[in-house]
Amino acid sequence: MNAQTKDQIISLIKREVIPAIGCTEPVAVALAAARAAELLTETPQQIEVWLSANVLKNAMGVGIPGTGMVGLPIAIALGTLIGKSAYGLEVLRDLTPEALEQGRAMVDSRCITIHLKEGVDKLYIEVRAKAAGADSCAIIACCHTDIVYEEKDGEVVKDKRKKDCSLTEEPEEEQDLTLTFDQVYTFATETPLDEIRFIMQAADLNRKAAEESMHNNFGHTVGKIVAGPNGRKWLGDSSYTRMLAMTAAACDARMDGAMIPVMSNSGSGNQGLAATLPVLSFAEDIQCGEEELVRAMMLSHLMVIYMKQSLGRLSALCGCVVAATGASCGITYLMGGSREQIIYAIKNMIGNLTGMICDGAKPSCAMKVSSGVSTAMLSALMAMEDKVVSCVEGIIDEDVDKSVANLTVIGSKGMEATDRLVLDIMIGK
Repeated sequence: MNAQTKDQIISLIKREVIPAIGCTEPVAVALAAARAAELLTETPQQIEVWLSANVLKNAMGVGIPGTGMVGLPIAIALGTLIGKSAYGLEVLRDLTPEALEQGRAMVDSRCITIHLKEGVDKLYIEVRAKAAGADSCAIIACCHTDIVYEEKDGEVVKDKRKKDCSLTEEPEEEQDLTLTFDQVYTFATETPLDEIRFIMQAADLNRKAAEESMHNNFGHTVGKIVAGPNGRKWLGDSSYTRMLAMTAAACDARMDGAMIPVMSNSGSGNQGLAATLPVLSFAEDIQCGEEELVRAMMLSHLMVIYMKQSLGRLSALCGCVVAATGASCGITYLMGGSREQIIYAIKNMIGNLTGMICDGAKPSCAMKVSSGVSTAMLSALMAMEDKVVSCVEGIIDEDVDKSVANLTVIGSKGMEATDRLVLDIMIGK
């Protein structure tokens, strides 16, 4: 791999694997609200928010960090009151009890209105704020932290909007590399260790989230149930159950709105958790060396980034399908699997989990993450026995990149009607 390609991949990873507090969709809405308030320079008296269907779906039922509340109004209120856009996906980290009370009062005043925005990208957030004759607007599109448009008192401050998120205004030499499996595997297994050791920041941060969750009762306590008396009685105590418990626990906390930062991947904290913790847990069980762990962790995270490039930030397909596929690659690598066996693991994952719907971010996501982790382990075990879903079965192709493309086109295009139906059901309850 040449130096330019390697540098592009490192830059890509460092942009996609970043800390986040809370579910990234409502937090991104809070980020846009914070920027709109900053442009206004005073507390807004009226806030109007327009969201794409996928953002609305993912933000309706999830806990907002540090509030004990669910949903968008409190996220928007706190973003305008105490949010700092410079913090990115940690925009609410300055939350205090006093600020929370102010946020509750703002929600109760009914000055916040939320609308569905049609005909926009799947990730679209528009916040318009007004106060004492002044007004402002901030728009996030395509990426959770990408503020592409700013306006104050009718004057455009910034406009970097694109017609399509797949297009870019950057010079060709500055564009992100479109990855292939060969590049993912080669980078993870051959790049000098000192250049990729930074990925262990994800392990450190996400482990802390899991540990803190185990000392509390967040969400449906899926992690604690698996690790508890009944879990040990009926599921046993093994590498499998330990990776299941660790990953689910961290997801329990995040979806319940715990004020705990996690390392996200491609705009999703749950994807970051599912790409990290099964690999970390298994590595600790087998007591592997540092190099094996770092490379397995990098393989997992970069595989997720690669798959999300064609799937998109938000889709009807649950993100744990992609994240658990990355984890299965990392686990297979730690088992001593060859390149071919890692490909088998990918195909096994696609042959099993394709079609799991995303019905918004919520506490029960910990159950879906558990399903992904379970399948990751099974797929790795099958791969190590040279068992693979073949190209005559379903959507699997002989070529691994084509198999991935088949999965992502189903998630991004084929399930669009499912996405709309899911949102209609959620709104209509």
